[in-house]
Amino acid sequence: MEKRVMTDSKRRRGLMAASALLGGVLVLTACNDGGGKSGADSSKKSQAAEVDKAAAQDASEAQIAISPKNSATNASINNDAKVTVAKGTLSQVTMTTSAGATVKGTLSADGKSWKPDVQLERSTTYKIAATAKDSKGREAHENSSFTTVSPTNSFIGNFTPEDGSTVGVGMPVSINFNKAITDKKAVQAGITVTSSSGQQVVGHWFNSQRLDLRPENYWQGGSTVTLKLALDGVEGADGVFGVQQKTVTFKVGRNQVSTVDANTKMMTVTQDGKTIKTIPISSGSSANPTYNGQMVISEKFKETRMNGDTVGFGGEYDIKDVPHAMRLSTSGTFIHGNYWGSRSIFGSANTSHGCVGLADVKGASDANQPAAWFYDNSMVGDVVIVKNSPDRTITPDNGLNGWNMSWAEWTAGSQA
Repeated sequence: MEKRVMTDSKRRRGLMAASALLGGVLVLTACNDGGGKSGADSSKKSQAAEVDKAAAQDASEAQIAISPKNSATNASINNDAKVTVAKGTLSQVTMTTSAGATVKGTLSADGKSWKPDVQLERSTTYKIAATAKDSKGREAHENSSFTTVSPTNSFIGNFTPEDGSTVGVGMPVSINFNKAITDKKAVQAGITVTSSSGQQVVGHWFNSQRLDLRPENYWQGGSTVTLKLALDGVEGADGVFGVQQKTVTFKVGRNQVSTVDANTKMMTVTQDGKTIKTIPISSGSSANPTYNGQMVISEKFKETRMNGDTVGFGGEYDIKDVPHAMRLSTSGTFIHGNYWGSRSIFGSANTSHGCVGLADVKGASDANQPAAWFYDNSMVGDVVIVKNSPDRTITPDNGLNGWNMSWAEWTAGSQA
């Protein structure tokens, strides 16, 4: 039998194979150790989740809501900004501009809401930080910022008459918007005019920027009229929003209507249907006759300058101290005192450039003059009717003179 002898080379190969096998075992063991670390991570994550869950269970129940929503743009300057809370009460609210100025506000008695005390500024970014507590005293916090509507993206309506004023029976509510309105229906829906007399009031759009409102007949003397502008947030044109929220009241005085007869050159003044004065006048000449129609006094000036350059009569006159002047049209028709004409023209000749003149003295200093009496006994909103003039009837939009439209024509211009 042959005896085999292991050589050194074979011995070495055997040791290497064994080492390789052991190395494989070691590698596998190392992979198993990695699996053990993954299990530890899972344990830590589980513990963190438990902590989060416990924290959530101990969180305040108070739910704070801030308006406008965070990052809002074109926000209202009136009513949008407010903070409310459910399941708790507000303990602190601060509102600041982006520049750091503080906006004062008022917390409701029950601690459930807060709002600023003042109207906000346009094109301004505001920040609100609110803190509330629930029934267990646990605090909740909320922060928000927003930017108010810019002048470019907003419109306002300049209105007449003014709040608290007393006007004549012919005074319409006239609103001139600073931007063209394309959604007239939406804007008119945000405007209401009511009277204590119960008269129905209807609006009429003369163009994209002017809306007048009036009853079918003159206001009832002694009544109170209320204008409400609820235009805040109303989109009057694409991307252009209203910012006004206002209530205006004015009173209607006695019913005074004065009728100028350009043919007889006399004016009859009535109050509440009774004639109180007859005044000789001089109206427009045959070359420049006075408009016919119902005209409303829109402005009063004890003295004013009248320059022909401003109304198409360049160089024909420039009187710097016309006394007791009252405007009847936008185009320059006035009823006013005349001290430069001969006294003989009043009641006998029409000599003006279209205005109605009454006898007066320079300086508006004599209260006994016819023009002074009429000025002192007239108010903005009184009606002056001109008849029997060779000129046409004044256009309804030339001044506050919508009374020269029939009721059917007037209501046809409404978007209500």
